[in-house]
Amino acid sequence: MDIAFLLVAIAVVVLTVTAISERVEIPPPLTLVVVGVAASYVPGVPELRLEPEVVLLGLLPPLLYSAAVNTSLVDFNANRRPILLLSVGLVAFTTVGVGAVVKTVIPEIDWPLALAIGAVVAPPDAVAATAIGRRIGLPRRVVTILEGESLLNDATALVALRTAVLAIGTTVTVWEVGFDFVRAAGGGLVIGVLAFLVVGFLRKKITDPLMDTAISLVIPFASYILAEEIHASGVVAVVVAGLLLGHVAPILQTAQSRIAERTNWRTIAYVLENTVFLLIGLQADWLLAEVGESEFGVGTIATACAATLVAVVVLRLVWVFVSRYLLIRPGPDPVTGERASWRYSFLIGWAGMRGVVTLAAAFTVPEDTAHREVLLIIAFTVVAGTLLGQGMTLPWVARRLRVPSPDPHDDALARATLLQQAAKAGFHKLDELAEDCSDPHRVRDLIIQRIEQRNFAAWERLGTTEGEESPSDLYARWRGEMIDAERRRVLEIRSTGTVPSEIISEVLAMLDVEESMLDAAEAERAELRNTTTVSRADGCEHLASLPLLDPPTELACPACAAEGERWVALRMCLSCGHVGCCDSSPGRHATAHFREEQHPVMRSIEPGEDWRWCFVHHQTG
Repeated sequence: MDIAFLLVAIAVVVLTVTAISERVEIPPPLTLVVVGVAASYVPGVPELRLEPEVVLLGLLPPLLYSAAVNTSLVDFNANRRPILLLSVGLVAFTTVGVGAVVKTVIPEIDWPLALAIGAVVAPPDAVAATAIGRRIGLPRRVVTILEGESLLNDATALVALRTAVLAIGTTVTVWEVGFDFVRAAGGGLVIGVLAFLVVGFLRKKITDPLMDTAISLVIPFASYILAEEIHASGVVAVVVAGLLLGHVAPILQTAQSRIAERTNWRTIAYVLENTVFLLIGLQADWLLAEVGESEFGVGTIATACAATLVAVVVLRLVWVFVSRYLLIRPGPDPVTGERASWRYSFLIGWAGMRGVVTLAAAFTVPEDTAHREVLLIIAFTVVAGTLLGQGMTLPWVARRLRVPSPDPHDDALARATLLQQAAKAGFHKLDELAEDCSDPHRVRDLIIQRIEQRNFAAWERLGTTEGEESPSDLYARWRGEMIDAERRRVLEIRSTGTVPSEIISEVLAMLDVEESMLDAAEAERAELRNTTTVSRADGCEHLASLPLLDPPTELACPACAAEGERWVALRMCLSCGHVGCCDSSPGRHATAHFREEQHPVMRSIEPGEDWRWCFVHHQTG
C-alpha cells in the first residue's frame, strides 16, 4: 500500500504541476525539477533513489520508441550528417574535454573516473530540448536535428562510460574501445532491423487494433533486452525499430490501429516524460547529504561541479560552430531558398539540456568505485544546471536571435495543396472505377462532392472575407450544436434501457470521432487567426514566370455581384488580372476563368495573403 500510495501521489503531482505550468506558459520540465528539489526536503516525503535498471530498462526504451516512431525517417536521413556529428562526435569530444577539466580541478581522481564523468554528462536529453523547442516554436530543422541527436547520443555515451568503468584498475586499448563501439552500434542495428521485420510480418496478418497496439507495447522492451543480451546497444535497437516501423505504418497498419497506437504512445510519453523530471529533482536531498561525507572539501567539489557545468555548455558551442559547415548546409536551403544563419547554429549549441539518462548512467558506476559521490553530484549539477539555466533562457535566446518559428499559414497552405494533389490522384482512380461498373445511384457524384468539401474547408482556413464566417466555420458551429443535441437524445434513450448498451456506446463513439475532427479544425483556425502570413515563392515554371500582381483597390467578384451571390474568398488571375471567387463560393468563378482562358496561375487577394496557385500542376507558391 505504501508503494501504491507513493506511485499515485507522484502521478497526481506530475499531472497537477504540468497542468499549472501549461496554463501559466512555463515549460513543465523546468517546473517539475524545481518542485522535485523542494519536495525532497519536505519531512515525510520518502527518499527516492533512482536505480539505473529502472531508468535504462523501464523508462528509456518506451521514451525512445515513442520519439522514434513519430520521427520522420525522411527528415532523419536528410539530416543524418549533423545528427551523427552531434550524437557521436560531440559526445566523444565532450567526454574527453570534461574528463580533462575534472582531472585538472581534482588531480586525485584517476583518468578513467574523470573520463567516466565526461561520458555521463555528455549526452543531452531526448525529451527536454524537443519538449521546450516545440513549445516555443523552434525551426523544424533545428528540432529534427535535436531529436535525431538525442535518439542516438545515449548509445555513444553508454559505450564510452562502459569502457571508462572497465579501465578503472585495468588497461584498455584503443582497439578494444573501437571494437566495443562497432559491436554496440552494429549489433543494435541488426536487432532493430530484425524487430522491424518480425513485427512487419505480424502486422500484415493482424487487423485487430487492440492486438496491434499490444504488440507495439512489447517492441521497445524486447528490442532493448535482446540487444543488451548480446552486448549490443539497446538504444540503437529501439531507435532503428521505431524509425522503420513508423515509416511504414501507413502501409502495414490499418487506420484504426494507427490512431490507437498514436494515442496510446502519446499518453505514455506524456506521463513518463514529465515523471522523469520530477524524479530528477527528488534526488537532491540524499545526493547533497552523501557529498558532505566526501574526503574532498566542499569548495573543491563545488568548483568541480561549476567547472563541469561550464565545460559542457562551452564545449558544445565550440563543437557546433567549428563544425558549422557540416552541421548546417552553407548553401541555400532547398525549401526556403535562404542561407542558414549562424543563429541556427547557436540555437543548436544552446539547446543542450541534460536529463535522466545522465543520472541513470552515473548510478551504473560500481558503488565501490573511489570518489563515486563526486561523480553523482557532478551529474546532478549538470542536469539541474542545464535544465534550469539553458532551458529557462532558450525561449529568450530564440526571441533575441529572431529565429522564425514555423508559420501556421505556410502549414495550412501546404496542407491544402497536399490534399488537392491527393484528391487529384483519387479522382483519377474514381474515373477508372466508374468505367468498369455502372453507377445508377450516382455514388460517383456523392464522392466527388464530399472530397471537394474536404478540400474547400482546407483552403478556407487560409482566409475568407474579413468579419464573415466561412462555410466551413458555419458548418463546424452548426454541426457542433447538432452533435450536442444528438448526444443528449442518445443519453435520454440510454436512461430508458430500451436499447442495448453496446449500441449506445457505438453511436456515442461515432459522435465523438466527428466532434474531435471539428475541434481539431477549430484549433487550427484559431492559431491561424492569431498569426500573420509570410509566404514563399517556389514550385513550377508557371509560378516562377508570372509576377505577383498587386490586388485591385475594390475587392469584389463581378460575376457574383451580377448573379446576386455572396463570395467566400477572392482570387485574381496573374495573366490578365481577372478577379473571381474561390471554389468554396457557389459560383467558383476563378476556376471557371481558368477553364475558359487556360491562364495557369491565380493569387489570393484576401488581406494579408500573397500565396499563388497553379491550376496546371496543382502547386502553390
